[in-house]
Amino acid sequence: QGLGQTRFICTSVPLDGDVCAASALGTGSAEELKGTVLQLREAVLQPKETIMNQKETIRELTAKLGRCESQSVLELPGEGKGRKGFSKNTMGDLSRPAAAETLSQLGQTLQSLKTRLENLEQFSRMNSSSQTNNLKDILQNKIDDLEKQVLSRVNSLEEGKLSPRNESEERGKIESTLTSLHQRISDLEKGQKDNRPPDRFQLTFPLRTNYMYAKVKKSLPEMYAFSICMWIKSSASPGMGTPFSYAVPGQANELVLIEWGNNPMEILINDKVAKLPFAINDGKWHHICVTWTTRDGVWEAYQDGTQTGNGENLAPYHPIKPQGVLVLGQEQDTLGGGFDATQAFVGELAHFNVWDRKLSPGEVYGLATCSSKALAGNVIAWAEANIDIYGGATKWTFEACRQLN
Repeated sequence: QGLGQTRFICTSVPLDGDVCAASALGTGSAEELKGTVLQLREAVLQPKETIMNQKETIRELTAKLGRCESQSVLELPGEGKGRKGFSKNTMGDLSRPAAAETLSQLGQTLQSLKTRLENLEQFSRMNSSSQTNNLKDILQNKIDDLEKQVLSRVNSLEEGKLSPRNESEERGKIESTLTSLHQRISDLEKGQKDNRPPDRFQLTFPLRTNYMYAKVKKSLPEMYAFSICMWIKSSASPGMGTPFSYAVPGQANELVLIEWGNNPMEILINDKVAKLPFAINDGKWHHICVTWTTRDGVWEAYQDGTQTGNGENLAPYHPIKPQGVLVLGQEQDTLGGGFDATQAFVGELAHFNVWDRKLSPGEVYGLATCSSKALAGNVIAWAEANIDIYGGATKWTFEACRQLN
C-alpha cells in the first residue's frame, strides 16, 4: 500500500546464506541480476518442456487406466465363467491378449535360454551322469525363473481388447518354443526315454497360467452315464483350479471339474452345479472318482476308494453331448480355448480315465488301491499316446501306485 510505481527485484540467496545480509546488498550488479533471471527462466522452462513431451504419454496412460477401471467393474468377484447358478454361457468370453512389446521381450528371453540349453546338452553328452544331475538342477532353476517372468507379464497385460493377428501369431510361436523347451529339458533330465508302461506317467502344472494345459486327442461320445476317475495332487491356494473341462459347440461348461477361489470343488454338467465333499488340497496324492447317470441326475463322489457324498437332480435327463474338446488343466470359455489363469489347475494329475457307465464301489476301490485288476476307461484310457501337452506342462513318471504297493 502506498508504494506507487515501485518495482521489486528478486535476489537468489544460498540455502545457508543470511537473508538480511543479502537484502542489504541492494540490487547487485546488472550482470548478476541477468544471470539470476536466466537461471530462473531455465528452471521454469525445463520442466514445462518435459511436461509437454510427456503430455501424449500421460493422455494414453489415462485412457488405459479408464479402460482397466471399467473392466474391473464389469468383472465383479464371484461372477462370470458361467458358474454358481448364473447359468451363463461363457462361449463369448475373451481371453487376455498379449502386448507386442511384452511378447518381443519374452521371445528374446526364450531364445537366450534355448541357446544356453543347446550348449548344456552338448556338455552333458561329454560328461558323466553326476554332472548331468547338476545340469538338471541348473536347468530347472532357469525354467522356474522363466515361468515366473511369463506369469508376471501375462497377468499384467491390458484387458478388454482383441490382440492383432500378428501378436497372436507371435504369441503362438513363443508358446510353442516354451513347450519344446520343457520337453527337451525333460529328456535331458532322464538321459534317455525310459521303457515305462504307457500309462505310468503324470502331468505336472507348476504355475497358475493361462497357457499350460494338456488336450485329450479324442472327444467324448454321447453319454447317458459316466464315471471319471483320476489321481490328483495339489497344495495350491486359494483353490487348486480346474483338473479338466469338456466344452462342446454352444456350451463351454458341458462337463467341468473345478475348485475356484475359496469355494469347494464342484462338478458342472450343462452349467448345472453340484458341490463335492473332497478334502484333497494337502499336497498329497489322492484318488477321486465322480459317477453320474442322466436318470434323475444321480451322482456319487469317491475319495481314496471311499464314497464321501452323493446327490441327485444334477442336469437330469441331459445326455453329455459329443464332438467336444476335452482339456486337462484349464477351464474353457470358448471351444478349446479362452483360458483364465485364475482358474488354471496347479499341481499334478495322473490316470485320468472315463467310462460311459457307473462304476461299482468295488471297482472304484480297486482303482484307488492300485489293484492289478483295475480297469482302464472304456471311453478315455490314460496313455501317453492319447495326450498332447502345451505351454510347458511336463510329463513325469507316476510314482503314487508304486508307493502304495
